[in-house]
Amino acid sequence: MADTLLLAGTRKGLLIARGRAGSWEAEPLALPMTAVYAVGIDTRRPTLRLFAAATSEHWGPTILHSDDLGATWGEPDHAPVAFPKDIDAALGRVWQIQPGPASEPNLVYAGTEPSALFVSHDGGINFELVRALWDHPHRENWAPGYGGQAVHTIVPHPEQHDRVLVAMSAGGVYRTFDGGESWAPANKGVKATFLPEEQRYPEYGQCVHKVSGDCGNPDRLYLQNHNGVYRTDDWGTSWTSIADGLPGEFGFSIVADPVRPDYAYVFPLVSDYQRFTPDYRCRVFGTDDAGGSWSEVGVGLPQSGFYSIVLRDAFTADSHDPAGLYFGTRSGELFAGGVGRSWTRVAENLPDVLSVRAMVLD
Repeated sequence: MADTLLLAGTRKGLLIARGRAGSWEAEPLALPMTAVYAVGIDTRRPTLRLFAAATSEHWGPTILHSDDLGATWGEPDHAPVAFPKDIDAALGRVWQIQPGPASEPNLVYAGTEPSALFVSHDGGINFELVRALWDHPHRENWAPGYGGQAVHTIVPHPEQHDRVLVAMSAGGVYRTFDGGESWAPANKGVKATFLPEEQRYPEYGQCVHKVSGDCGNPDRLYLQNHNGVYRTDDWGTSWTSIADGLPGEFGFSIVADPVRPDYAYVFPLVSDYQRFTPDYRCRVFGTDDAGGSWSEVGVGLPQSGFYSIVLRDAFTADSHDPAGLYFGTRSGELFAGGVGRSWTRVAENLPDVLSVRAMVLD
């Protein structure tokens, strides 16, 4: 089995680790004393490019890149992501870095706080604001979730490159069919439990936590909401609940398997008012039938006295078959496991883990 490269952004730097079959080697934290809210791995270029969205308490937010597997990091001599001067807004942080389709190797997206989408046409070095989403008439009604008002999920359609779907807290899912020239909400069927009963299925305003796309059906997506787990088979035109069989429907992360269609994984919590794992047990749940049923994945995770959580971007998978699964916790633990595998602790005593990405190295 080939090595897996693992990136974990933490509250105080970036962890880079390599491993296989339960044996891992981790480097000292890179980019120390920065909060790395998003990491990215771009495999489309002749040279693998890594991204880290790092926020310094002194210098502010930026996006750095590395073309030598993290040995060195660079950025332009100006802020790579910044609002135009005619917009009265300041960048809080970058929440998401998402490479575009393979056919456009220089296209990279960034999602930010406040809720905005930026796009790069030079491989993720310089970004410009997607004006149509920023100028959307719904903007004045978007509200910050507990973690802030941010575009935290970007899902380019794998086959139709003029389609992009984004999710934000709290605003919901929005999508474009024309390369970003116009945007419309796509939240039909998603419940907003924090609204009065008669208003619980609004056109927009849902607190979506994460969206992930099925590898076998380009129009099938999975969604972890503030309360609720959903699936769409028409790329967001309508959503159906798939939470039955889970010990809790609240959570932050959801991951579609990169190699097996109809497989997806969640890290359930009790509720928004009790943000702990059910029975204080650390458990990943997976489905192999697109949400028709759920079962616990793997063995070896803490089964008592577990009070931590997994944040929305701190859960990911690699492209092994079966896929390796990786998640980090707010208590600074990083785990590796998967279907039919025991879980291994990659690292512990880290700062809060904010973001995780993995890839198989040739």
